[in-house]
Amino acid sequence: MTELGEYLRACRARVSAEQVGLPTSGHRRVPGLRREELASLAGVSVDYIVRLEQGRVKSASPAILTALARALELRPDEEEYLLRCAAEAGVSDRAKQVTPRNQQVSQATQVLLDSMVNVPALVLGRRMDILAWNSLSAALFTDYSRLPAKRRNHIWLTFLDPEVRGLYANWEQVAQECVAYLRMDAGRYPNDPELARLVGELSVKDPDFRRWWSDHRVRSQRHGRKEFVHAVAGELSLDFQVLDSRGSDQSLLVYTAEPHSPSAQALTFLAGWAATELPARPAEEAGSPRRSGAAPSTGESKDGT
Repeated sequence: MTELGEYLRACRARVSAEQVGLPTSGHRRVPGLRREELASLAGVSVDYIVRLEQGRVKSASPAILTALARALELRPDEEEYLLRCAAEAGVSDRAKQVTPRNQQVSQATQVLLDSMVNVPALVLGRRMDILAWNSLSAALFTDYSRLPAKRRNHIWLTFLDPEVRGLYANWEQVAQECVAYLRMDAGRYPNDPELARLVGELSVKDPDFRRWWSDHRVRSQRHGRKEFVHAVAGELSLDFQVLDSRGSDQSLLVYTAEPHSPSAQALTFLAGWAATELPARPAEEAGSPRRSGAAPSTGESKDGT
């Protein structure tokens, strides 16, 4: 079965007949909408739904996909993922073999990060790789410079690093959102071998990740709030924003606190602590495009870190 088929089945299972105004009488062997119910709501044949889910439709009509998205009550980012899955299903194997962009961060981006002394900030790349950071984000999460390049990954740390995992007051919610973000990224680059390796490792090592990944939930990260319990700064309630860099696979993740709030005071304290307790950047890195917070290039041509 294709990713499009698996995603359609997962979405169908999450929508109840009652939710969309259909009769709920009679025994249901599986949760969610039946194929004939979805077909009726979307105005297509049951056979077409079957062929879509079995991967036997090579070129799905955008109009039909939009009708399915409406019937399944998908959010805009979920509909975007559905359309991408359908487009991927109709692309030839040769066309899928696209060399990904390199993930190196520019010097100007690192200078921007270093100038943001009062807010934790990170640059995320594909697969939620951490490409660059400022000192306050290192103080909040972990000293990324001490980690191997392969471990500078936001979702890997969230699941498998005990200290980072313990930072979140509501780890389960944060972790589920991270899985949905990663699934959204998988829709953009379904043939990325590094993504497959990351998903495989997390699936083997964490049963929660394995279960949530199989749910096929997707989400675009834009903004929200996270609650932290920090060993040095105590409790913090921080808003986050994700700002995309046009024309690249990189985004800027920034955490802020409400002015004059206890969390703002905690951030100020943490910044002072970081200035004295975190190791100074090596002298040979000063002035380099990969200064203190930038992930070094490994020479991997396919966008790996």
